[in-house]
Amino acid sequence: MIPAAPLSPHALKTLLTQAALELGFDAVRVTQPDLREASARLQDWLAAGHHGEMSFMRQHAELRADPEALHPGTLRVVSVCMPYLTTSLEDAEATLSDGRRGYISRYALGRDYHKVLRSRLQRLADRLAQHWGPFNYRVFTDSAPVLEVEIARQGGLGWRGKHTLLLRRGAGSLFFLGEIYTDLPLPLDPVVEEHCGTCRSCIDVCPTQAILGPYQLDAQRCISYLTIELKGAIPEALRPLIGNRIYGCDDCQLVCPWNRFAQQSRIPDFAPRAALRADPLVTLFSWSEAQFNERLAGSAIRRIGHERWLRNIAVALGNGPPDPDAIAALNQRRDHPSALVREHVNWALRRLSE
Repeated sequence: MIPAAPLSPHALKTLLTQAALELGFDAVRVTQPDLREASARLQDWLAAGHHGEMSFMRQHAELRADPEALHPGTLRVVSVCMPYLTTSLEDAEATLSDGRRGYISRYALGRDYHKVLRSRLQRLADRLAQHWGPFNYRVFTDSAPVLEVEIARQGGLGWRGKHTLLLRRGAGSLFFLGEIYTDLPLPLDPVVEEHCGTCRSCIDVCPTQAILGPYQLDAQRCISYLTIELKGAIPEALRPLIGNRIYGCDDCQLVCPWNRFAQQSRIPDFAPRAALRADPLVTLFSWSEAQFNERLAGSAIRRIGHERWLRNIAVALGNGPPDPDAIAALNQRRDHPSALVREHVNWALRRLSE
């Protein structure tokens, strides 16, 4: 239904900002992106093979480069960010330093962010429609060929850090991004300056040296890729470098000075679920496939499946202290039906016996 007196574009922009904050977003910006240069850089990255097995990065290149091609009628892109941190950085570092516990990237401790953001982006679009009338739009959150960091950068939501993630003054990088492609004639926001200077902490701290240089990431060496996207065996040379990281890696973010200002999430769904809060590796490794699916229902972690879950934990156990519980847990999986699991279990047992 069209309102009796639709708002002006500037008034609608004010409403957009207010509604976004009420829905738990930390900030919202509007851009009319030009993605040709970013698309060319993506093609160079793909040509170098840095995407590994992520074939989806090659698909629909023309849609990544042109928002109007992805969603016809797009005039503006609304970018939002939503903090996901619900624990302290000190807690994250304590988990990393405890070889008997498994480290899970902070974004994955709670409910799958795709569901949370998509629902709230839809509610945000509904709020706009109440005051403007029906309009053309589509919401995205890491769910389509969208160059979301570049779009957010061009909209002034932040700047691209040397680790390739978006950074914001007063907020760091520990947040999710989402977009609304729309035909609304909203006023545009300016680009912001970069504030990394000569700092290279994120580059130097990377356990596998996956950050080749400023803004250059070889995903094939990235622990997030190795523990989440890679379907087969983790390269043996990289296994000792993974430590106790069983799903993702936050090292480049934990060391970033800007994340001293990281905002705590106001979204209860992002709070760590009890099954992941403090259980030791041997307990997580003992889960059956049914227990894995039940305890991680609604979690982003469930997408890797039980087999890769066991693969990752076997590596972490092999990198931990050679205590009897760890060795016993690994021995119980030596005859696992999966050759992938058996390979990593045997590697871990050899490593603990050295």
